[in-house]
Amino acid sequence: MLSPGEIGVMLKSQKTADQWFDEYAVCHQNHVNKIFHWICIPLIMLSLLGLIWVIPVPVAISRQVPPFNWAWLILITSLIFYFRISIALSLGMLFVFSVMVGIIIFYEQANLTSLATASLIIFVAAWIGQFVGHKIEGRKPAFFDDLKFLLIGPLWLLGFIYRRFGLRY
Repeated sequence: MLSPGEIGVMLKSQKTADQWFDEYAVCHQNHVNKIFHWICIPLIMLSLLGLIWVIPVPVAISRQVPPFNWAWLILITSLIFYFRISIALSLGMLFVFSVMVGIIIFYEQANLTSLATASLIIFVAAWIGQFVGHKIEGRKPAFFDDLKFLLIGPLWLLGFIYRRFGLRY
């Protein structure tokens, strides 16, 4: 069993937001690659949530917790990771996630096309864009070295917005 001190160490991130951002920035120096990231990272996030959103929830779970959706589990896990890095940035990501969930719900209710189909098309196109950006950059994506960078990418963009508006994180 873990002691309260050991739990505290586990909850505290080993790196600051700026340390994560500095490591991530090494692979993101080219202006064109950055533009691709500003477009593609939000689209990947939204489409991934859309794909996870449509995964059926077992009846036993949906009866016990009617609003449960697998996407909520991913969002909560991501927010815990972000919280360990920065409370201020995690609150910003909570806002971003809320907007994305709102878009998904709106899309579902508008009944335009299948959420799964639209999400899959966006997901594939956005990843192609990411890899084109990295080809132009001449460097492999940061997540090839550490999968946590898949979560850092969106935070890196948000960190830029915070700095632009003089917000501390």
